[in-house]
Amino acid sequence: MSEFDPSRGVFDAASRRFLRRDFDAEAAADALLDQLGVKRGQASYWEPEPARGLAASKLPRVVRSLVEAGWHIDAEGKIFRRPGSYRLEVSSGVDWFELHGEVDYGNTKARLPELLAALRRGNNMVQLDDGTYGMLPEEWLCRIGPLAGMGSPENGRIRFTRSQAGLLDALLAAQPEAQWDQTFARLRAEPHQFSAVATTAQPEGFVGRLRDYQCAGLAWILFLQRFSFGGCLADDMGVGKTAQVLALLEMRRELRCTGQPIAPSLIVVPKSLVFNWKEEAERFTPQLRVLDHTGMARDGNDFTACDVILTTYGTLRRDILSLKDLEFDYVILDEAQAVKNADTESSKAVRLLRGRYRLGLSGTPVENHLGELWSLFEFLNPGMLGAASVFKVAGSTWRNPTEDTRRLLAQALRPFILRRTKQQVAQELPPKSEQTIYCEMDPAQRKLYDELRQHYRQSLLKRIETDGLTKSKIQVLEALLRLRQAACHPALLDPERNGGPSAKLEALLAQLREVLDEGHKALVFSQFTSLLKIVGERLNESGMVYEYLDGATRDRQARVERFQTDSSCRIFLISLKAGGVGLNLTAAEYVFILDPGGTRPWKRRRWIARTASDNSVRSSRIG
Repeated sequence: MSEFDPSRGVFDAASRRFLRRDFDAEAAADALLDQLGVKRGQASYWEPEPARGLAASKLPRVVRSLVEAGWHIDAEGKIFRRPGSYRLEVSSGVDWFELHGEVDYGNTKARLPELLAALRRGNNMVQLDDGTYGMLPEEWLCRIGPLAGMGSPENGRIRFTRSQAGLLDALLAAQPEAQWDQTFARLRAEPHQFSAVATTAQPEGFVGRLRDYQCAGLAWILFLQRFSFGGCLADDMGVGKTAQVLALLEMRRELRCTGQPIAPSLIVVPKSLVFNWKEEAERFTPQLRVLDHTGMARDGNDFTACDVILTTYGTLRRDILSLKDLEFDYVILDEAQAVKNADTESSKAVRLLRGRYRLGLSGTPVENHLGELWSLFEFLNPGMLGAASVFKVAGSTWRNPTEDTRRLLAQALRPFILRRTKQQVAQELPPKSEQTIYCEMDPAQRKLYDELRQHYRQSLLKRIETDGLTKSKIQVLEALLRLRQAACHPALLDPERNGGPSAKLEALLAQLREVLDEGHKALVFSQFTSLLKIVGERLNESGMVYEYLDGATRDRQARVERFQTDSSCRIFLISLKAGGVGLNLTAAEYVFILDPGGTRPWKRRRWIARTASDNSVRSSRIG
């Protein structure tokens, strides 16, 4: 019957029934077609009852909408079906799990790998076994797709490794209709125990006392060790990640002394932190034999005679051909965000290392997008997050993940990332804590510094020999001042060297990036205004918003109020002399002092960092 027929219905002779038309339903159907862009043509003499039509490119969208509205669609012999119920089931093997998933389309079904493959291709329908076409349940697939896609499709099922049990657990937790066998039920309970790990006692050889939260962190690392998982210790900067790791390595040394065959551990750190690790190891774990595997004379190093091998990311890249064949106990990455880009040489190199256990240290494991998380976990637990491309499933890209993707990943990876902020452990922190971060000079800066030191040494020795020390005090103080300036930045001696290397400046910028990534504010003090201006130039290049105050500043209060109240302004550059009085900067949690000397100009602070010698940065925390 034509829609233009005015009759009220049609008589079905076979069933002897009169089928009455529902004009309201027909009007609603007409309105829906109009809304979807299926327009009616113009009536003419030759076509008094014009048909509806649409562009071929619009057909998939229109068909989906009509099928979801309950219409039966037959297009050029193709029948389209709407999805029905879903089914998920997990079966276990020796060291793997298989995820079985199906969607019901009436008298036929579509399996999960086929549906995910169609979704990856950008299709919104899948061809079924009976030749009909099923509309994809996009909402359901978008919810489970990112995690389900991390497995490997095999014979209509998706296979996961044992290390991916947490991913499957997170996926199934969001699907109450899912089923699993007893083996997987026992295994999925293990990661839930991570949050209930009790603290452990520090090793006997550790000098000093670990705080309760640090003992809990050590216990967490040992729990991961028990299941051969890698993890990321993501505590706030200053909470004591280094001390927790050194306690762990002291435990491994003590086990090695009992005769257990434990290989040395490898720690990879930024170049600026080598001296800091050596000093901290000497302070907390003096019995730990630490080998500095950096510099030109490293080729003859004997790894078997040490407990810990300390190297840099640059050295690792150069030596990876020899290091990749060695067996290490722990492979530990400090500032693990250095491998956030999976395509860099550093990321590729660390993934080649062979360690019985793996650990990453980073206050900011994810800075920009989920691809950085994949790169980190590809080192910590290779294969846990599947292939790098899986984050692009269902439109859930690395840079713009859906909320479901974020939630499921957070649930799946929670056991493997431990993060405590300073606010969470504030009651355990002492009124004041200090840390020295050493900065190794670039060869060009070191050459300048050594030449200057040699010059003053020769000239001062001659002057003291002829005039005596008392009459040479001014010259001695001038020499110390020039050496401090050379250690801070060569441009303090010669403005033409503004683009030259500065170990302190690079270390400061790295610290500031971490502070800002953690959402804190920082003060930067120096007695040299020229150094502050150089820092300001680098901050401008990096897009970091800051305020500035020195002796020439007149609107001091406005500068202070902006730093105190503006959430986008989180760095304050202040000269020691100008900041000595009249400032109350309670918004700052970190304070960096770049050169020795001067008085401490703060009233209420939580953190301070300052230079303690010619080539070091000293950081302290006060109440």
